[in-house]
Amino acid sequence: MRHRKHTFKIGRTGSHRRALLANMVSSLIEHGEIKTTVVKAKEARIFAERLVTMAKSGTLHHRRLAIARLRNVEAVRKLFAEIAPNYAERNGGYTRIIKLGRRQGDAAEMCLFQFVEAGAPAKKEAAKAE
Repeated sequence: MRHRKHTFKIGRTGSHRRALLANMVSSLIEHGEIKTTVVKAKEARIFAERLVTMAKSGTLHHRRLAIARLRNVEAVRKLFAEIAPNYAERNGGYTRIIKLGRRQGDAAEMCLFQFVEAGAPAKKEAAKAE
């Protein structure tokens, strides 16, 4: 029985799927937001949120696991140093998906996939204090 077995396939092999998700999340970490299809964003959300949760602990073990999954040392460095500390007080929900409409060529539903600005109020207060 395959009850409740969620699999994101979209016509790709398992290795291609993992590479796609790793590249998407690396771009998300680097740029803060990416434009993609809704189906890919929903699956990348799971991957990204697990990585942020790992990064919140900040241990060497979790850093090595993140490098193994993400395959980009610079992105992992930014994730652990800049992104994860912003979400220290937050229990999940680190990303958001904003639907943009349909793509011209194939009518695929497009969206903006981005990190929630968890550190924005803290940064504004720090700027006012200075």
